[in-house]
Order: sequence, then C-alpha cells, then structure tokens
Amino acid sequence: MADPNCDLNSPLLHERAPEVSLDVNGFIDRGSEAATTAPENAFEFLGVPPLALPLMSPVDPFRNHTPTIAGLYEWCKTILCLPIAAVRLVLFGIVIAVGYLATVAALCGWKDKQRPLPRWRCRVMWITRLCARCILFSFGYHWIRRKGKPASREIAPIVVCNHVSYTEPIFFFYELFPTMVASESHDALPFVGTIIRAMQVIYVDRFSPQSRRLAIHEIKRKASSNDFPRVMLFPEGTTTNGRFLISFRLGAFIPSLPIQPVVVRYPYIHFDQSWGNANLLKLMFRMFTQFHNFMEVEYLPVVFPDESKQQNTVHFAERTSYSMANALNVLQTSHSFGDMILLTRASELAKERCSNYMVEMAWVENSFNISSSEAVVILDRFLSMNPDSFGRVELHGFLNAYGLGRSPLSEKIFGYLDLEKKWSITFRQFLTGSAQVRKQPSFWRACEAAFALCSSDDMMDHASLEQIGRVIQSTVHGAVNSETLRQLFGTDTDVYVSKDAFIECLQKNPLLIALFAACVNDP
Repeated sequence: MADPNCDLNSPLLHERAPEVSLDVNGFIDRGSEAATTAPENAFEFLGVPPLALPLMSPVDPFRNHTPTIAGLYEWCKTILCLPIAAVRLVLFGIVIAVGYLATVAALCGWKDKQRPLPRWRCRVMWITRLCARCILFSFGYHWIRRKGKPASREIAPIVVCNHVSYTEPIFFFYELFPTMVASESHDALPFVGTIIRAMQVIYVDRFSPQSRRLAIHEIKRKASSNDFPRVMLFPEGTTTNGRFLISFRLGAFIPSLPIQPVVVRYPYIHFDQSWGNANLLKLMFRMFTQFHNFMEVEYLPVVFPDESKQQNTVHFAERTSYSMANALNVLQTSHSFGDMILLTRASELAKERCSNYMVEMAWVENSFNISSSEAVVILDRFLSMNPDSFGRVELHGFLNAYGLGRSPLSEKIFGYLDLEKKWSITFRQFLTGSAQVRKQPSFWRACEAAFALCSSDDMMDHASLEQIGRVIQSTVHGAVNSETLRQLFGTDTDVYVSKDAFIECLQKNPLLIALFAACVNDP
C-alpha cells in the first residue's frame, strides 16, 4: 500500500547535514557539527594555531605501472627473447669492459682534476662514449628519436632534464659528455665510478648542507668557464614514473645562467621502463627481454634568467619546470626526493600501501622547515604505533607508543591531529602537526621550562626519570609506562636524563610538550 505521506512531488532522498565540507581554498573544514564537539587545542598555550592541511594529491609519481610480467603475450615474449637477452648480456659485458679500459687509459697520469680534461684525453673518451651507445643498444634502444637540437655550450652552459630511468645519464654521456652532479655513493661503484670520474662529476651529499653549498659553488665555477663541458642536472633529484613532474631542487638555478631544458619520454604499451620504485635488476632483465624499447629526447628552447629585475631563484625554477611539464603534457606535484625516502623506509619495514606515507615533502619543507631526515625519524615513531593497512593509527596505538593512558589531555593531543574526527590519524597529519608545534618560537622556551621543572637544585644539568614521570602523571592523571619513558629519553639503564637528551627527546617528539603545559603556564 502506498505511503500516504509520499506524493509525486516528494524528494526520494531526505536532506542531511554534511559531515565534512570543503572551503574554496581547498582546506579541510571540520564542519559545524564537528566543530561544536571537537576537543580544544592542546597546544594553545604555545600559540599554535589549529592544524589545517590542503588536500593531499592522490597520485603516486614513483609507481611503476608494470612491476611484474603479466599476461600471456608478455610471458610468451619474455620466453622467446631469452636467447636474445643472453646475446645482449654478453654485448653489455664486452662494451662495459672496453669502455672501462678506454677510460683508464684516458685518465692515466692525470692528476690536476680541478682543471678541465685535456683535449687528447677527451678524444680517447670517445671510445667510452661509443660504448655507452652500445650499452643502450643492448638494452633494446636500437634507435632513439630526437626532437630539437642541443644549444651550444656558450648559449646554455647548464642543461636540466626530467629523470625517469637510469638510461638518461648513459644517453647524455654519449650525446653531450657533460659534467653531471651525482651522489657521492656513485664514486664507489665498480666500473661506473671510474667512468664518471672522467666526466669530472660534481659530487654532493644531499643530506649535508656544507656539501650542497660546495656543489653549488662547483656548478657555478664550471658552468661559467667555457673550458669545462656543459653542466647537466636532474633537478627532480630522483627517478619518477614520467607521468608527473615533481618539485625541483634549486641547485641548477642559483648560478642564474641560461638553462636548456630537455625532456625524455618512454612510450610503451606492455612494459613501463621507469625506474621509480621498481627493482633495478628486474628492470634490467625486462629491458633485455623486449624486442625494442622506445625512447624520445626533446631539446626545448633555452630559458634565460630575467636580467631586467632581481629574479627569484624559485621563480626561475618554476618557469623552467612549467616549460618541461607543458612539453611532456603532465602535471606538476609537490612531491620530492624526500617522499621517495619515506616510501623506501616504509617498504623496508614491509608496510602495506607504502604510498600512504608520502606527504608531498617539498610542500612540508617549505611550510614547516623540516628536513627529509627529520621526517624519517618522525615516520619511525609513527610506524611504532602499529598503523593499519591503510596507514592510519588509532588512539590506543598512539597512546601505547608514548606509554600514556587514556585521559582528557591525551585525547586532546590526539584530537589536534585528527582533522577528520575518525579517531584515527594519517602520517601526514602526524608529521605536519608535530612540525607545526616544533616550529613555534615558544616551543623551545617551553622545553627549557619543562626541564627546569624536572631537574633539581642539586643537579641542574640532569633530571631524574622519576621526577619526569611524576610531572607527566600530574597532567594526564594516570599511570605512565616507565619502560616506554626510558626508551623515549634514550636511557634504558640510567636513572637521570641530561638536559641535551631531554631537549632532543622533545625535539623528536614535539607533541609531548603538551604534557608539561601546566609548568609552562605557571610563573
């Protein structure tokens, strides 16, 4: 029987208040209903504003889309190409050996490595360069399509390129023989280390500020002199899947010299040649077992620094990246090499859906002044909270990692991070919330005040674990796990904690400063 309260003009679905809404700026809004029940800010005493995050990009710029051999066609092709792969492997070994011997001959007796490689030695290196092209041939790159031409060294002393696979450095070694910027670890590689020394590579330790400063000085010195080869950099700092362009490091743009962008594409149907997060040996095997691999190189117009006004280095990098993204017809993201480090760390610990631990590190670094190495330390803390398969941590896991019981204060700390009010948090929320607390100027004064409360007049430079536990218990009104407390402060056996260790613990775990809020507020 029909419902008498319904007619043809009645809506099929009743309206309900939205639980989550988005404002025009793209920031997460807790909604009017959630705002009335949300816990107060546990870090308001430091002047920390409520946490607000832009929407996270759903893409994974490092994911290889064909990580395994799939489908009947691919299996048949792989089996059919095994004899071809054996021949290619022999060719690969021969040209590596020939190139290595030619490089040793070219470098024999060369001691003044601060000056350009003499011309006769460069001519000998042509043997190695031809060997590099043979290496690409053995990988199935029988022909390589080129579009445009490289500008002369006098016009564009610096070349930048997107980084998709390990084949780009091999190609440009053959094509341009440039001076590249590479990690210091590459120097220790067998055969390869000797060859790249002939290129007068600029080594850099990306985790050392001093090493980065020296590298920038060397880039400017060598790019400014026509006696050296042109300088080539991969400003993304790591390999991607080629479907996106991640944020650029600024080393190539600080010298303010003309730059020629180059883009590389790898068209495919069945086999994604991008390195990204793929295993290197598996990638090489699959290259060997293809009939042919496609590679396209396009030289773009030179981008000149704006001399009419004092140009910002960031703006120079943005103009260049826009030119490359437009040529590739891809989107730019705020991911960086730091995201690859986080991805690798999560993979090492066998976590599911490792892409859930990416945070668009370039944006995080700019917004919160936190380095990739510091983000890894915070990731380790988050992973100790036993996140689920979707990379989310619930309240009990959060409290167990800090040895705390459930209390109004501990819930307020967790609630500060829980933007979606699901009683679970993501690593991005945990990282940015921790970084936002730590970047406040009042945070360091609060650390000093907290230590002063826990120390005694007899030992001004040390605080007892017992006193620290009592202070925390007085704020959370519950028991504190003493063993976890010892681990947090790095004193598995000691009774006392030094001031440096105390401050370092709060620096690595800035959310814990809320446990000392009472002592900071009291005069």
